[in-house]
Amino acid sequence: MFADLGHFNVRAIQISFTLITCPAILSAYIGQAAFLRKFPEKVGNAFYESLPNSMYWPTFVVAVGAAIIASQAMISGAFSIISQALSLGCFPRVKVVHTSAKHEGQVYIPEINYMFMIGSIIMCAAFKTTEKISQAYGIAVIGDMLITTWLVSLIMVIIWKKSIWQATIFLLVFGFIEVIYFSSQITKFMEGGYVPIMSSLFLTMIMGIWHYVHKERYMFEFRNKVCSKYIGELAMDRGIKRVPGVGLLYSDFVQGIPPIFPHLIACMSSIHSVLVFVSIKVIPISRVSLEERFLFCYLEPREYRMFHCVVRCGYKDKLDDALVFESQLIQNLKAFIHLKECEGSYQAEVNFIDMAMQRGVMYMLGEVEVVAQPNSSFLNKIVVNYAYTFLRKNFRQRNKLMGIPPKRLLKIGMTYEI
Repeated sequence: MFADLGHFNVRAIQISFTLITCPAILSAYIGQAAFLRKFPEKVGNAFYESLPNSMYWPTFVVAVGAAIIASQAMISGAFSIISQALSLGCFPRVKVVHTSAKHEGQVYIPEINYMFMIGSIIMCAAFKTTEKISQAYGIAVIGDMLITTWLVSLIMVIIWKKSIWQATIFLLVFGFIEVIYFSSQITKFMEGGYVPIMSSLFLTMIMGIWHYVHKERYMFEFRNKVCSKYIGELAMDRGIKRVPGVGLLYSDFVQGIPPIFPHLIACMSSIHSVLVFVSIKVIPISRVSLEERFLFCYLEPREYRMFHCVVRCGYKDKLDDALVFESQLIQNLKAFIHLKECEGSYQAEVNFIDMAMQRGVMYMLGEVEVVAQPNSSFLNKIVVNYAYTFLRKNFRQRNKLMGIPPKRLLKIGMTYEI
């Protein structure tokens, strides 16, 4: 149920939980409690012991089916959480496949699915019995409830604008009950309960490392981004050569010029005759029409033929075909120029762009090496120089996600000290 919250609307969940889930769970637990009052010695297997003999196998089949459905729901929930963590910059890059055009939260992540497969095999081989696995499962469930209660209390204050006293009473009442359950489960820590706790700590460490360096990297770029006046100064510099062709320089900035660009100029002293700074932004709808996908603006002076383009794409839009992408971008660039220029100037600019296209399109990506500052702490050096670098090199690279042909890819190396 908790894993599927992002896949259905609020009303459907309210109706199903109120009319089906809650009555069924209460009936099952009340029945087991009544059975244990009469047969307390059968507490070890109260669920199946309380069943009539004729209902054992039908119930067993239903229970197995429910376990399969529940495991699939938990896997889908994990995919959704990791997808959201990716959008917040809290997880290394992985491939996210959206399986539904109606519900954004229905996703499939191949790399995580394989990790689950390997982890499940290792867990089954290590625990060997369902009894030991259930001990780990108990701590995971009650731990999830504790975290949920804590987060809901924060939402009550920050989002729902409830008073601090209402949130405190909610936290004390439900948190107290859950802490009692958690304290009873923690006694099984050495018998298998350590697995979910250690796993969660490990994943939290990975997410924390990635988010910390990702944030510091973005802040470094933001502090060192180049103002628009730089383009005017560049246009006056006769030492900068214009190379025939179209250059697409990818950047995370919607406004401003990334620091990788002046680094490129300093190293090569040349620039393509037509240059477009491309920023790709995924928005929470399934698809964006071609007429609304590309937003252009000039970088003055106009005669320097440099543009900034924000590419808005939905979660079902595919950008992994470079030929299709560049064709769509150039066509929309021409349409933008047609709106901004008179007919004679427009035709001259279009002819110039066509000639540049004949010389080829080059994709430029910043190959940024993030290192810790020499005077930083030992912990910061370990996190940045080793842990983050290992994650970045062993997870999916950005050029593979966008399907850029290797022969037309130019990686610009630069080092950020954070």
